[in-house]
Amino acid sequence: MSPPRTVVIVGGGISGLATAFALQEQAAAAGLPIRCTVLESGQSWGGKIVTHRIGELITEAGPDSFLSQKPAGLELCAKLGLTDQLINTNETGKKAFVLYGGRLHELPEGLVSFVPNQLGPFLRSGLLSWTGLARMGLDVVVPRGPSEGDESLASFFRRRFGAQAFDRVLEPLMAGIYAGDAEQMSLKATFPRFFELEQQYGSIIRGMMAAKKKASSAPASGSTCTMFVSLKNGLGDLVTALTTRLTRQGVELRLGCQVDALRVRSHQLGRWMYDLILNDGSALSTESLVLAPPAYVAAELLRPLTPIAGGLLEMIPYASTATIAMAYPADAVAGAVEGFGFIVPRIEGRDLIAATWTSLKWPHRAPADQVLVRCYVGGVGREVILRLDDDQLAARVRAELSALCGIKAEPGYVEVNRWWKAMPQYTLGHLDRLTQLDAALSRYGGLVLTGAGYRGVGIPDCIRDGAVAAGRVVHYLSVKAAS
Repeated sequence: MSPPRTVVIVGGGISGLATAFALQEQAAAAGLPIRCTVLESGQSWGGKIVTHRIGELITEAGPDSFLSQKPAGLELCAKLGLTDQLINTNETGKKAFVLYGGRLHELPEGLVSFVPNQLGPFLRSGLLSWTGLARMGLDVVVPRGPSEGDESLASFFRRRFGAQAFDRVLEPLMAGIYAGDAEQMSLKATFPRFFELEQQYGSIIRGMMAAKKKASSAPASGSTCTMFVSLKNGLGDLVTALTTRLTRQGVELRLGCQVDALRVRSHQLGRWMYDLILNDGSALSTESLVLAPPAYVAAELLRPLTPIAGGLLEMIPYASTATIAMAYPADAVAGAVEGFGFIVPRIEGRDLIAATWTSLKWPHRAPADQVLVRCYVGGVGREVILRLDDDQLAARVRAELSALCGIKAEPGYVEVNRWWKAMPQYTLGHLDRLTQLDAALSRYGGLVLTGAGYRGVGIPDCIRDGAVAAGRVVHYLSVKAAS
């Protein structure tokens, strides 16, 4: 029997862990013996997936859910035996709101899906004027844009729906996902589906209506998931299940292990060994290397190998954000909170990006006599607020909730979580830079990049990209073993 092939994964966030899991699965299917090591410079696994349990409160420092329409997340939960722990958003109170003119307006479902079922909710919302609604409807006659080149989200949605719909609704919905500036964000890298709909149907509204008609005529899938799902006891259980499974499979997991430098050597054309210089002065050699840290960390490691790749990775900017969780006595906020929460357009000039009434949106998050709230601040162009200390930041957020929702009570629990340079920004030309990056790294067989900085920031995106990275490693090592 041939000796096991060696693989090292740098980065123990969801991308690195998912890569290790897929690697074990795919290598076993290929009959390829491997020895895998995962290195994480921090003191905990999971990256931004961090669940805190305080008495009966469950708070999420980072993401609180993932999109069920992208199958990779649900599939991984099934493989880890977590399907029975999946929870949907609460059935009641599904409304969401948007701030406009200093007042919260209910967000009609039609504005979110771009396919208005009824005109009444649009008119009653007060979000769009008659001219704004008419301009949005002109999407069905606005010519399609060019198929070549890139376009910013702001340019695309203003062109298709008008400035009013973009500024008041679309911008905060999209900025809430990326904490970014729609003027700089690439349409093709962030929301390629809208580009595809325009090219195929010449109109987003026509395209969405066609997709809705097609979905209604398709056989029922049997899925009972809401658009977003979470785990009963928090997303931290996904990380725990992953690390437990990997340990059982013989994967070596090493915390507090930072890679200070990367060297390469080759004794055969196209075949490399990667030498990692660790922070304790030791070295670790491997036949295949997966880099799963933020792009700017990977840039420092790769610059000595290829300055071009290092420079391209440095061109992926990252935004800083913070989440502030607060628990209020339920009777003290009665009538002040409704639905699942609200989003805040950039044009309103507020500190908040969004707020979620966590215990109203999700079951099992707080006892009945408390309301758990989570607020979001920071992001591109709004990071100055992060200079405040924790007490000042919480006070600023409480002032926002008081002004916007009338919440005057003192929270019984406050938790501030800061995420410095944690949200990658897919700016104009992002996909072209990825193509150039692949070319710059093409000579280094067995060296693979994965993570939120490249092809999707959501949990399912990272899981899917990790599986693709694992497939590339297995293919490389299988070919190498056969040669």
